[in-house]
Amino acid sequence: MQVRIASKADAASGIAVFELVAPHGGTLPAFTAGAHIDVRIGQGLVRQYSLCNDPAETHRYQIGVLRDPASRGGSVAMHALAVGATLDISEPKNHFALATGAAHSILLAGGIGVTPILAMAQRLAQTGASFELHYCTRTAAHTAFRERLAHDDLRDRTHFYVDEPPGHRADLPRLLAAPGAQTHLYVCGPTGFMDAVLRQAKDAGWPEANLHREYFAAPVVLGAVAGAFQVKVQSSGLVIDVEPDQTVVQALSANGVEIQTSCEQGVCGTCLTRVLAGEPDHRDAYLTDEERAANDQFLPCCSRARTGLLVLDL
Repeated sequence: MQVRIASKADAASGIAVFELVAPHGGTLPAFTAGAHIDVRIGQGLVRQYSLCNDPAETHRYQIGVLRDPASRGGSVAMHALAVGATLDISEPKNHFALATGAAHSILLAGGIGVTPILAMAQRLAQTGASFELHYCTRTAAHTAFRERLAHDDLRDRTHFYVDEPPGHRADLPRLLAAPGAQTHLYVCGPTGFMDAVLRQAKDAGWPEANLHREYFAAPVVLGAVAGAFQVKVQSSGLVIDVEPDQTVVQALSANGVEIQTSCEQGVCGTCLTRVLAGEPDHRDAYLTDEERAANDQFLPCCSRARTGLLVLDL
């Protein structure tokens, strides 16, 4: 669907916030806290951006976009857009939703990962739920949404941490110690930050079902070998070679088998495919540890195979 950029403002160093509205006014499809939209930027670029405004707002979407020098073009293209430009976006999707019935929620954001976390905090505050928000950034200049986080509904529940000297870093062992059975943790941010948080949570005995995460990029698999293997399309019996420099999605497409994709980084889950036989080599940031261990599904945009053949439910 089409939206128009109604406003664009700097929220912090390198972070621009875009307000998106219907081209001729009116309401937009509803969303829930933690949701994101796909944004089609042009030249085949599709990127996912979390919605950071109050889910009760139906007249606009807000997204925060980090200008990332290491990006594949999406952030640079977005920052070049001006007010009044139109964008083609998807309806909101949510793979990072708040759990129902939580007695307490701990929200941990690193850098640009504050975008879905902010929407969650606003929703929890509206419902009177028990929660705390911890927001970690490199410097005060990189801390976004300070004005919104200073409002009465969030001010007393928000804690800021910065890395720059003298610094005040989050004490993860203290924050994540002795989790309650109905306490849920939500974390979003750079891969290293998220890995540290989740590692500490697991060491502290948090149950996997109470850990919720959203990555912006799949972690780098150290020592991973990209060898050749084959996939079999169950419906047709077609066996396809996947070369070391190909993804499964690319190999399928080259042989006339198209599957829906979006991020192509193993983050969004759009291309999730059932595996009927063989063992995947999971390289995504979408599946949980338990889902990976089951080896009955994988993300063909980035994951590969530990066996010579994967039979896919296609």
